[in-house]
Amino acid sequence: MKEEFIKLLKETNRQGIEDLLAFLEKSDFYTAPASTRFHGSKEMGLLEHSMKVYEILKQKVTNSSIPIDTTEETIRIVALLHDICKTNFYKIDYRNAKNSLGVWEKVPYYTVDDTIPYGHGEKSVMMISEYIKLTNEEKYAIRWHMGYTEPKELYTTIGTAYKKYPLALLTHEADLEATYFFDM
Repeated sequence: MKEEFIKLLKETNRQGIEDLLAFLEKSDFYTAPASTRFHGSKEMGLLEHSMKVYEILKQKVTNSSIPIDTTEETIRIVALLHDICKTNFYKIDYRNAKNSLGVWEKVPYYTVDDTIPYGHGEKSVMMISEYIKLTNEEKYAIRWHMGYTEPKELYTTIGTAYKKYPLALLTHEADLEATYFFDM
């Protein structure tokens, strides 16, 4: 799966993609969980989730009820990198829990260690932009992929972004589907 992920991004031929991939290689991106407990809370969960979002987003763009004027390159960048903000974000800690015999033992779990507290979607845009230039469509799709889980004060802004860049709405939907239909 890692090889496929790398291949898909390299094929975008985006200037700086090699540097971005070098950053990911030095990071925990390929082994990190997608969350602490909600979805993909396992080793390689982030990679699996990103690949599933790509698969779903590609299908959504192809089968959209309205024409989505975007490129395969953009679909790859958005889907595969939307959660790059979770790179070097989770750490393993230990807590006491009773095993099946009722005996207490230390068990590992994921916890958050956010050394760059810059939000979620906006943090992904910032991190990607350090390596490659994003189109406006890509910025909006990545920034607003969390949809209406954002604070309610942002709902009008989100709605406006989705009207301006329908790919952003489809990215949110693909992320939800990957999370709730496949990453449990």
